[in-house]
Amino acid sequence: MRRYIERGLVHLLLLAGASLFLLPLIWMLSTALKPIEQTMSIPPTWIPYQYFVTRGGESVPVRLGESIDVPSCVVRRKDTGARLLVPRSALSNGALRQSTPQGVETLVPIEVLKDIAASPDTVWVRVMPENLPSSEWDVAEVGNIVRRVAPRWENFGRAIAAMKYFPAYLMNTLLLCVLTVVGAVFSSALAAYGFSRINWPGRNKVFILALATMMIPFPVLMVPMYCLFRWLGWIGTLRPLWVGSFFAGAFNVFLLRQFFMTLPKDLSEAARIDGCGEFRIFWQITLPLCRPALMVVGLFQFMFTWNDFLGPLIYLTDQKDFTLALGLQFFQSQHGGTEWHYLMAAGLLVALPIIVLFFFTQRSFVEGISMTGVKG
Repeated sequence: MRRYIERGLVHLLLLAGASLFLLPLIWMLSTALKPIEQTMSIPPTWIPYQYFVTRGGESVPVRLGESIDVPSCVVRRKDTGARLLVPRSALSNGALRQSTPQGVETLVPIEVLKDIAASPDTVWVRVMPENLPSSEWDVAEVGNIVRRVAPRWENFGRAIAAMKYFPAYLMNTLLLCVLTVVGAVFSSALAAYGFSRINWPGRNKVFILALATMMIPFPVLMVPMYCLFRWLGWIGTLRPLWVGSFFAGAFNVFLLRQFFMTLPKDLSEAARIDGCGEFRIFWQITLPLCRPALMVVGLFQFMFTWNDFLGPLIYLTDQKDFTLALGLQFFQSQHGGTEWHYLMAAGLLVALPIIVLFFFTQRSFVEGISMTGVKG
C-alpha cells in the first residue's frame, strides 16, 4: 500500500511540474483569443469573454464604457449633431448648460433622445457595438447585459493579414529548415562514421579537437564569419544561414559517433568481404541502422533553424527574406503600441509546428537519445 501511495505522490508531482511548464503556452493561447482590452487586464483574464446586449430580439456584441448611476439623458446638439450623455441636472428648458473657460454659462440647444432613470440601485452602462465606430454608442441597463465565453478565432487571420509578408516568412523558414536538416544529417553522419568505423592515425586526437570547438561561443565567431560572408557577397541572402550546416557540427558528430559505436563491426567486415567500399557500407548498411539517431539530429537542427533569431538578424537585410522569428520581432517593433493579441496569435502559429513535430516524433527522439552513449 505504501508503495502505491509513493507512486501516486510522484505522479502528482510530475503532473504539477508539467502543468507549471504548460502555463506559458496556455497564457499564449488565451491571449491569442482575446480582444486587445483583455490582454493586459488586472486581475489577469484567462478565459476570453464578450458582453452582449439584446436588441430587436438579437444578441449584439458590445464593449462597455462608463457606468451611469444618476438620472441622465442621451441628447443631440442641434448645432453640431454630436450625441452626448449628460446628467438631467445639466438640462434647463430644452437646453444644455455649459460653462466657457472664462466661467460664463451658456445654453446649448439640444434634442433629448433617451431619458435614463439611473440610480445607485439601477445602474446603466454606455455600450459600443463591436465592428462599429465608437460614435455609434448607446446605453443599456446592467441587467440586460450578458457576459459569455467568446474566443476570438479571427485573431489568427487578422494577425497573418497584419504581418504583410507572413507567407514569405514561412516559405523562407521552411526552405532553410529543409536545407539545414539535409546538410546537418548527411555531413554529421559522414564525419561520425569516419571517427567511429574507420581506423586512422590521430583519430581520437582530432575528435577531441573537434569537441573542443563546442566551447567557442558564437559571439567570438560572429564578426569573422560576417566578414567572410561579406567578402563572398552573401550578405542579404539566405546562404549564410544554410551553407554552414553542410560542415558537420561537433555536437551532432558526437551524438552520431556514440550511436555508430554501438553497431557490431561484423556487419562492416562482412560487407568488405563481399566487395563493398566504405561509402557503400556507410550508405546502405550503417545509415539504415541509425535512423533513430539521425532523426534526433534532424529534429534538433529543425528546431534550431525554426527558432533562430540572431542569424537572420545579422545576415538578412530585405524584409521579404526574413524568417518567422525575425518577422515576429519586426511586427512587434513596427507599431507604436504592441497589439499583444495579434502578436500572441502569430507566435502560437509559429510555435505550433514544433509542438506537433515533437508530438509525432517523441518515440524516435527518446529512443535515439537513450541509445547514444551506450558504448563509448
